[in-house]
Amino acid sequence: MSTTIHPSAIVDAGARLGADCRVWHFVHISAGARIGARCSLGQNVFVANDVVIGDNVKIQNNVSVYDAVTLEDDVFCGPSMVFTNVYNPRAAVARKDEYRRTLVKQGATLGANSTIVCGTTIGRHAFIGAGAVINRDVPDFALMVGVPARQIGWMSRHGEKLDLPLHSAEPVDASCPHTGDRYRLHGNQLELI
Repeated sequence: MSTTIHPSAIVDAGARLGADCRVWHFVHISAGARIGARCSLGQNVFVANDVVIGDNVKIQNNVSVYDAVTLEDDVFCGPSMVFTNVYNPRAAVARKDEYRRTLVKQGATLGANSTIVCGTTIGRHAFIGAGAVINRDVPDFALMVGVPARQIGWMSRHGEKLDLPLHSAEPVDASCPHTGDRYRLHGNQLELI
């Protein structure tokens, strides 16, 4: 399989796309963008210059990935979710030198219509629910919902909710109901064991 780019898409000279990508209708990829292999960019996606996208990333329709955003491998961006890069924008005030970097770590899911406020880090395999607004860092494997988002649980790498409390003074283990992978919660940190 080779990279497929729809005729209506615009890929500026200098943009780098890995092998086996799919670029759909009305996508615009800016010249400085770096995109890994096996990525899918849905209809009406915009990717700015100062963006790094890892391998096997799925960006659904109507998502703009603005400057100062990094998406690691296996990230899922749901339809119409939003990134920002200026914390306090004003039309009459130029703030391009004040972009705050956003990092979405490996395997994270950003649900449909969620908003990621700039300057935050989304942990590995975190799961951001549809419509949630993230305004602070998110731990690995955390399940976040609401406006502003709050943690309501833990998710496995497979995207299954784990039977665990939000925190525990003593180590507590749980298994993914789908894969059987084992996880250990200690304090407010979850790890795959």
